[in-house]
Amino acid sequence: MAIHKGSEGTVHVGSDAVAEIKSYSVEDTMDTIEVTTMGDTFRDYTTSLESFSGSIDVFWDEVDTAQIALQAGSEVALKFYPEGTASSAKYYTGTAIVTGLSISASFDGMVEASISVQGKSALTLATA
Repeated sequence: MAIHKGSEGTVHVGSDAVAEIKSYSVEDTMDTIEVTTMGDTFRDYTTSLESFSGSIDVFWDEVDTAQIALQAGSEVALKFYPEGTASSAKYYTGTAIVTGLSISASFDGMVEASISVQGKSALTLATA
């Protein structure tokens, strides 16, 4: 089993890597529908609709093409690389809508941004 450091991960918007990533998360979920019938002794379920959502936390970089593309309302092609972009690395890809962009700063810290996304297509596993 290969174990990877979080610092190896990256996120791309199209072919552009998002610069200055502090952290990111992506969650792929599947709804279920109960299909239990009379006479069953255990509840039964089937899969229904799938969705994904995620967030990307960065140090704000106003000249980074990928960060600039992540404006609220934008539809973007995302690639989440948990183990980096080396040849044969696995990654997740899907189309999403940027649902939020929050920029914050303090006098004793960096300017930071938090971007939230909602999937518009299936999140699929691919190989670099």
